[in-house]
Amino acid sequence: MPFESENPEHAIYDRRESEVRSYCRAFPISFDTAKGSRLIAEDGSEYIDFLAGCSTLNYGHNHDDLQKALIDYITSDGLTHGLDMHSAAKATFLNAFEQHIMKPRNLDYRLMFPGPTGTNAVEAAMKTARKATGRTNIIAFTNGFHGMTLGALAATGNAGKRGGAGIPLAGVVHEAYDGYFGPDIDTAEQLDIRLSDPSSGLDAPAAFLIETTQGEGGLNVASDAWLRKIAKIAKKHGALLIIDDIQAGIGRTGGFFSFERAGISPDIITLAKSLSGMGLPFAMTMIKPQYDDWKPGEHNGTFRGNNHAFITAAKSIELFWSDERFETEVMRKSALLEKRLEAIVATSPIANRTKGRGMMKGIEFLNGDLTSEICAKCFENGLVIETSGAHDEVIKVLCPLTITDEDLNEGLDILSKAIIEIEKSYAKTAA
Repeated sequence: MPFESENPEHAIYDRRESEVRSYCRAFPISFDTAKGSRLIAEDGSEYIDFLAGCSTLNYGHNHDDLQKALIDYITSDGLTHGLDMHSAAKATFLNAFEQHIMKPRNLDYRLMFPGPTGTNAVEAAMKTARKATGRTNIIAFTNGFHGMTLGALAATGNAGKRGGAGIPLAGVVHEAYDGYFGPDIDTAEQLDIRLSDPSSGLDAPAAFLIETTQGEGGLNVASDAWLRKIAKIAKKHGALLIIDDIQAGIGRTGGFFSFERAGISPDIITLAKSLSGMGLPFAMTMIKPQYDDWKPGEHNGTFRGNNHAFITAAKSIELFWSDERFETEVMRKSALLEKRLEAIVATSPIANRTKGRGMMKGIEFLNGDLTSEICAKCFENGLVIETSGAHDEVIKVLCPLTITDEDLNEGLDILSKAIIEIEKSYAKTAA
């Protein structure tokens, strides 16, 4: 869809912005403000947000309490940039994270602040595992997405993303994710057999890198049993277990961490996206103390530790994770979402099944052409929603976890109506 606007200032996008831009092509309008689960365009039109910055805005746009905490900090001349120096903002975050996240879950990790995005957290995790084990090989999994810098990109499965690297991507092999060959094939057992065979050609790994629910890969969900097997296999073969919780964590699929219900204890955890609470760049790599073998300055970056994000992250933890009320409310909405999506699938000739977990759910359709048309129709009617999967065959709902029932149902109504419209076109074509 071309970007059309009567405002001459908008010509700057086509004149100067790189062709690499993508989301603006699907949503050809200029957004101006946002609140809660709503985006407001410059022309005043409103859109329900079922994308939420790809799970970066789990607490919605401009949450009042987070916004106030940040404004108060800025207007009091709080430290903006401080490399990795100590600051009151950092101490506030560390104390909140320790008290409300780690202690209730009996977790013991060192917290490393790499660069400000998810790919930086993954890069740091991979380097940590290689340092700790003295090995170089990382095992990632089919349909995984871990970032766009070269190390994390090597662990990413998507051919289109990998193709942008310009050089061979080494140091990672991709094994089959849970269910990749269907429900009757135990891919964890297959992996164990290959690692146990000295003639399999599979080098001893430094780590396994896993998303418990694959966001960009199509909402594939690893079972708790499979995750427990993988954790045991990693330990058996001297590899560390890295859980990439950048999109699936921070309440999106249930608890604060997506792996909690599986009862596993990852050696390394990566967090970003909604970690800051309100869309500020902020990433973190959690490392079990025995693997924190870094020398001072051996891994650094100009923007490691965003003081503004420390403030909003700490506030979000205190607001949403000091008791179980928020988590309980998210699971209630998850049940509502699942019920609505299942009802759509039950009557749609172009839908295959629902996929995902928690508030990270969607519908798999017959092909990516259909999903593209459905998403475009949704946008026409005031809903921002996107696709995922190897062939863009899945439409995924990633609305803010704080969304009201009214906005959630209205957005799902728009989605349902769009699907019905595209079904009619599909039926005519098929006939």
